[in-house]
Amino acid sequence: MARLPAITSKDQLAPEHHAIADGIIGSRGSLHGPFSTFLHSPELAGRIAHLGAYVRFEGTLDMRVRVLAAMTVAREFEALYVWGAQTGSARRQNVPETTISAIRDNRSDGVAEEDLAVIEFTRSLLRRHRVGDAAAAEMRHRFGDDGFIQLTTAIGYYSLLSMTVNAAEVEAGPGAEVLATRS
Repeated sequence: MARLPAITSKDQLAPEHHAIADGIIGSRGSLHGPFSTFLHSPELAGRIAHLGAYVRFEGTLDMRVRVLAAMTVAREFEALYVWGAQTGSARRQNVPETTISAIRDNRSDGVAEEDLAVIEFTRSLLRRHRVGDAAAAEMRHRFGDDGFIQLTTAIGYYSLLSMTVNAAEVEAGPGAEVLATRS
């Protein structure tokens, strides 16, 4: 059960914050998931939504790469909402079920080499808080410096979402795949 009541309508906010809610609704279709929690701090919600719009919708990094990083972050943080949201996106990006299962089960077998490089880069950054020279060089070569920074920022953005939904105990959305947690 969520620790904070979900803010799912701009009417739950003071009128001076309606524009922030409208912006979030405009880019995401509704107030749900992490943003129904972030809106307990409307100014913060607006700023995070602005960053998220770039990371999720406007950046030049391939969407498949973003979703691989996001699923890996969700798995590492055991973020139920983020996992459920990202597996649907992964399937729309034609990520194979073997790759989704490998991320979910914290394995590497059965994953295409290019996908595994993104997954391992993400795992390393989250587990060791660093990446090795070879992994960094591979990502820079593959995506360029701009893409390298976009990938790293996407990992940070999805970490922020994951920590927030975990602290607030936001469950997976209706009909979303549920991630089994280790605890």
